Amino acid sequence: MVLSTVVEELVDNPHRKFTYVEMKFFTMWYEQQSEKTKDKVKKLIKEGRFEFVNAGWSMHDEACPHFEDMINNMMHGHQFLLKEFGVKPRIGWHIDPFGHSNANPRLFADMGFEAWFFARLDHADRDQRLQDKSMNYLWRPFSEHFGDQKEIFTGAMRDHYCWPQGFWYDERFFNDEPFVDNKKMETFNADQKVQQF
Repeated sequence: MVLSTVVEELVDNPHRKFTYVEMKFFTMWYEQQSEKTKDKVKKLIKEGRFEFVNAGWSMHDEACPHFEDMINNMMHGHQFLLKEFGVKPRIGWHIDPFGHSNANPRLFADMGFEAWFFARLDHADRDQRLQDKSMNYLWRPFSEHFGDQKEIFTGAMRDHYCWPQGFWYDERFFNDEPFVDNKKMETFNADQKVQQF
């Protein structure tokens, strides 16, 4: 499983970090682990190399659920993290819900998130924000009621949640050159790719 590999790679290389989002899938994996593996995970979390963002039970829909469902979803994940590891996420992460409402950033601000990031936004809004260089902004949900009491730094993803142009390595979509950092290979392109990125 991905998480087992991640933990071993983090243990093997202290320069690596990993971020995880949805607690339901994490808890399903975690509950099956040995105490030795759980201790490794706890150590990695304490070192800040295995971290959680959002950390709701799932990445809930924003467009049509009732606010109580949104709160309960987040509460289940956050309670697990606090009880098991003594940590509380600081960043919201909603890259796949369809549609956004003022309720979600308001709730995230009330939950103590410092920022939140999302991917899906209307194409016209995205184009305008790219033109205005306003993909990051301070969202003040329900400002007509709360003024600037409720606010959260917000970042809209530039390319949805996809790779930047020139870095699509999935041949189903594009056939971009792979990153080759071995100078002995004819196809070495690390210097060029770094500049491109």
